[in-house]
Amino acid sequence: MALLENLAKAAVQSCEIDKELYNKYNVKRGLRNADFSGVLVGLTNIGDVVGYTKDADGNIKPAHGELYYRGYEITQLTHGFQSDGRHGFEETAFLLLSGKLPTTQELKEFTDIIKLEQELPFSLSKNLILSLRGRCIMNMLARTVLGLYTDDDDAENYSPENLIKQSISLIARFPVIVAYAYFGMRHSFQRKSLVIRHPNPDLSLAENFLYMLKGEKYLKLEADLLDLALVLHAEHGGGNNSSFTTRVVSSAQTDTYSAIAAALGSLKGGLHGGANIKVINMMTNIKENVKHWTDEKEVKAYLLKLLKKDAFDKTGKIYGIGHAIYTLSDPRCVLLKEKARLLAKEKGLEAEYNLYELIERLAPETFYEFKGPQAKIVCANVDFYSGFVYQCIGLPEELYTPIFAMARVAGWTAHRIEEVTSSARIIRPAYKNVGERSEYVTLNKR
Repeated sequence: MALLENLAKAAVQSCEIDKELYNKYNVKRGLRNADFSGVLVGLTNIGDVVGYTKDADGNIKPAHGELYYRGYEITQLTHGFQSDGRHGFEETAFLLLSGKLPTTQELKEFTDIIKLEQELPFSLSKNLILSLRGRCIMNMLARTVLGLYTDDDDAENYSPENLIKQSISLIARFPVIVAYAYFGMRHSFQRKSLVIRHPNPDLSLAENFLYMLKGEKYLKLEADLLDLALVLHAEHGGGNNSSFTTRVVSSAQTDTYSAIAAALGSLKGGLHGGANIKVINMMTNIKENVKHWTDEKEVKAYLLKLLKKDAFDKTGKIYGIGHAIYTLSDPRCVLLKEKARLLAKEKGLEAEYNLYELIERLAPETFYEFKGPQAKIVCANVDFYSGFVYQCIGLPEELYTPIFAMARVAGWTAHRIEEVTSSARIIRPAYKNVGERSEYVTLNKR
């Protein structure tokens, strides 16, 4: 153990780099510019995230957020299928993969393929999910995705047709893998019943996921909200960490399954896919410590305690508030909020919803007052309400990040196809070595 401790100390010491060197060599840490905008590293036709404008001098000007999937604005897209009274994730996946909205016949054929692909090979579901169980569903999902490689005779085939086939299969199978992994986990580690339901071909992907979890005991409004959440999480430009990971790994000409497993590893990280769980935990803390949820002064005083690192996890963060790109508003948050109120009313959770809404309004102004004139413009992001929505639906926290993955795999596969068909160059940025040179010393003289 002493050796491990010494090695750990040595490793940390060897990793120390003078922060001033980053400025000296103009290193864009986190691939972010000094004004917090992203460093331009590629081009894409898939998604576009707009959160601000720049004036003639290059200064950032706050703006209401916009999100585009293949040129279609997300509000128009979601209101479009909602006005027809239907779910839209399958249509969204078709759009992201093909670059166009499907006709009625194309959507039917696409959906039929998804329904056929949902069934997992028995050996895979038994050995990788039900026998070799784990506590972390994201890890089980990544492991099973790698296992799908062995079931694909054309796993290394880079033809566009095969890439599309693999993409549709992954989109179809993610909800099934997640549901089975969840029941396997809770049977092994929570001593609860093992329930395995086969996908129902008459249901949408969102409905099927709730059916596999709950049987027929779910509300239409719950399925509508889950479908909306999947649409809103399906894509967010090539620069988000997991989509960029997909592109980096794909640029090395690896197989689809390895690229998507790498993206899952990225999304699992607490700084990427787990933000809504942090919001839920923070809100639980606020509800326990704020006596009067409608008292603006009391709520604002507690938000100030969060910023001063005097409350909750003492990180100085109000989780769910602020975003790397969005400034005045996050369109995903706006759209999710439209339906969240209805679900909260249905579940008798209006008081909780009203607290969320009050914090959404008070948090930015509290942030500005605490940080001063130099404060970055912040707003509520999609994570602020998504965890609350999942709570209302009755979904356990273990599923929050896997649900994110169920949605984002549509964007990941689209970015993979674009990377391998249009770029054809491995992504290979530079790191400058700032360590000292050393002369080798023989073992007996050290």
